[in-house]
Amino acid sequence: MAIYLTKESKVLVQGMTGGEGMKHTRRMLVAGTDVVGGVNPRKAGRRVDFEDRAVPVFGTVAEGMAATGADVTVVFVPPAFAKAAVLEAADAGIGLAVVITEGIPVHDAVAFTAYARDRGTRIIGPNCPGLITPGQSDAGIIPADITKPGPIGLVSKSGTLTYQLMYELRDIGFSTCVGIGGDPVVGTSHIDCLTAFQDDPDTELVVLIGEIGGDAEERAAAHIRDHVTKPVVGYIAGFTAPEGRTMGHAGAIVSGSAGTARAKQEALEAAGVRVGSTPTETARLVLELLETGG
Repeated sequence: MAIYLTKESKVLVQGMTGGEGMKHTRRMLVAGTDVVGGVNPRKAGRRVDFEDRAVPVFGTVAEGMAATGADVTVVFVPPAFAKAAVLEAADAGIGLAVVITEGIPVHDAVAFTAYARDRGTRIIGPNCPGLITPGQSDAGIIPADITKPGPIGLVSKSGTLTYQLMYELRDIGFSTCVGIGGDPVVGTSHIDCLTAFQDDPDTELVVLIGEIGGDAEERAAAHIRDHVTKPVVGYIAGFTAPEGRTMGHAGAIVSGSAGTARAKQEALEAAGVRVGSTPTETARLVLELLETGG
């Protein structure tokens, strides 16, 4: 089992014919992802040859879905065109849109996440590494060769820390790893993933990675306390960040105790989450809980 992405997922790539799109489409194919088409209105009707597959290019997402049965799209278009790309995907009725693009204006993200939600399209991102169900499918830029299938679910704001925890726990493996993105507005939250992992019978434990700024982790803690019965291990990036400074890609502003790593750690621990002080300690806590049965 897995959440959001399986070997049955049929994937379109908006922006596949660009440099980043080509590079990561090739990676996704090697990982076993069923990439069924690209989308570029200026190159519709062409086919792009990869090592073992010629992938057709469609003019619109709707055309790609009609021709292939695609149910996932990965967005690799420049920031100025990302909003239009996501609106098009939502209008086509696709189930999942993975928005890799960084640097999207906040007002664009607000608009397209709300629009997609109203039309039943789940957004992962923006400014995210995507998601991977090891051994089944990889939608985005997460390396597929640093872990294997296993019982751990991972939800993370940070792409880099996603990769590190995947590598540190590679001998155990993961059900699905979801990089939700660290921008102020994202389409899928920690809570969404926690709910999905709670319902996934093959996920035994969840790792939650957060960052300073905002209150997403505090809200996740309340949800864990009230609704999650599986063990959860957490890590918060930013313990050494100075107060009152805008930090990192999340644009996180810390004022007083609000939004600090310490405040988030305390909220999670009050909900029964064990929180590591470093990624390596976080991995060790996961191993301890799996060995003792939570």
